[in-house]
Amino acid sequence: MSWGTELWDQFDSLDKHTQWGIDFLERYAKFVKERIEIEQNYAKQLRNLVKKYCPKRSSKDEEPRFTSCIAFFNILNELNDYAGQREVVAEEMAHRVYGELMRYAHDLKTERKMHLQEGRKAQQYLDMCWKQMDNSKKKFERECREAEKAQQSYERLDNDTNATKADVEKAKQQLNLRTHMADENKNEYAAQLQNFNGEQHKHFYVVIPQIYKQLQEMDERRTIKLSECYRGFADSERKVIPIISKCLEGMILAAKSVDERRDSQMVVDSFKSGFEPPGDFPFEDYSQHIYRTISDGTISASRQESGKMDSKSTVGKAKGKLWLFGKKPKGPALEDFSHLPPEQRRKKLQQRIDELNRGLQKESDQKEALNKMKDVYEKNPQMGDPGSLQPKLAETMNNIDRLRMEIHKNEAWLSEVEGKTGGRGDRRHSSDINHLVTQGRESPEGSYTDDANQEVRGPPQHSHHSEFDDEFEDDDPLPAIGHCKAIYPFDGHNEGTLAMKEGEVLYIIEEDKGDGWTRARRQNGEEGYVPTTYIDVTLEKNSKGAVTYI
Repeated sequence: MSWGTELWDQFDSLDKHTQWGIDFLERYAKFVKERIEIEQNYAKQLRNLVKKYCPKRSSKDEEPRFTSCIAFFNILNELNDYAGQREVVAEEMAHRVYGELMRYAHDLKTERKMHLQEGRKAQQYLDMCWKQMDNSKKKFERECREAEKAQQSYERLDNDTNATKADVEKAKQQLNLRTHMADENKNEYAAQLQNFNGEQHKHFYVVIPQIYKQLQEMDERRTIKLSECYRGFADSERKVIPIISKCLEGMILAAKSVDERRDSQMVVDSFKSGFEPPGDFPFEDYSQHIYRTISDGTISASRQESGKMDSKSTVGKAKGKLWLFGKKPKGPALEDFSHLPPEQRRKKLQQRIDELNRGLQKESDQKEALNKMKDVYEKNPQMGDPGSLQPKLAETMNNIDRLRMEIHKNEAWLSEVEGKTGGRGDRRHSSDINHLVTQGRESPEGSYTDDANQEVRGPPQHSHHSEFDDEFEDDDPLPAIGHCKAIYPFDGHNEGTLAMKEGEVLYIIEEDKGDGWTRARRQNGEEGYVPTTYIDVTLEKNSKGAVTYI
């Protein structure tokens, strides 16, 4: 099937069809371009999503250790790789499909323009041949009419008896001239007709079929190119499917790697304090104190009034000293981690020792490398000056000595905490508890909290304690709202705290506000803050005097 034979008279239709084919090609190219933009935006949004949920780690201590967290971050990494594959799809489409389509469309326009120009030139040449043939035909027709008129004029004069012989001869000559000219035009017309017929046959059977054949081949190549681009469009994504499948498999493996038992153990390792649970509380018979108070009578009342007077003066003085400058800031972490409970302290010290050992090994390797380089320089002076390495060697030696001292110091601390932890019985002795207080549970800047990562806090600030409270020493002390018994001894070295012995009973005059400290008072009126975790609190409205068990 050929356009040249089947569509020999459809030049304008083929012109429109080939233009439509180029327009369709460009429309598909626009479709591919928009698909590329979608892929690029999708990949960009995925990368932004991964960046948003990836942890911003500033130190190794903040790295996730739970298997569920590690699995999530592995999934984020796989998703980031998946986004990269979407970018690969976009790049492949841009290079293999869109770029190829735009280049081919430009070449197609140029080729179409050339073929159509050749067709128009051939048509113009045929029109010119037709005009020449038509002109010769008209001229031959005109000469024939003139010769016919001359024939009629000659016959009329020849039959006219009155016409002279000269007129007849002249009419005969005119007839011969017109007849000759008609014959010449006839020959010209015949030649032009033959030429036109030849050119017309050549036009419709040779030139136009050839041009239409080229247009047909061009249009078929356009169709083939579209087919190749359709295939390339799909292949661009099919090529990355294996990699995308690996990304998805990686996500599944990350999900399977979650270990709830391991995470639970890590919670234990992260928050275990190393303390032993407290033992049973003894029964305290407060009725003896009541009976003794009744039997004492007036003397007891006088003693209470005297105690009340002492309490008022003591409280007034204490109030003037409690946290004059507002709430104390959180204390910094101590170098020996004594602010932490034993187990967490042991863990931190072990981590530091391991890190120092790695640093020591690195410095030792550097020292060995410098010594080898120094030996090479001494044997081959042309390679370098051995003396130039001396400052670096000295610096390395200083670093090694410093690291060794740090390791020794931390190992001593580790031995101390391991010894204390290993020698502790079922119930902590008062000396052990005093040691713990000194290490990490002393207030206000050594207070231990349940959260191993939380910084220690000092006693709270109360607005009614100010430097002007000395002026109000005669005010009545705060009423007792209950009593408490000390589970562990507390030294109370810091300002604003109250020392107590194990088993001592105190008045509660202010509850814990959530900061880990409770305000208490002795029978003699001395007030201060004690750690809430060191006491057993019983709140009651009519608490009697404190009793000390020794």
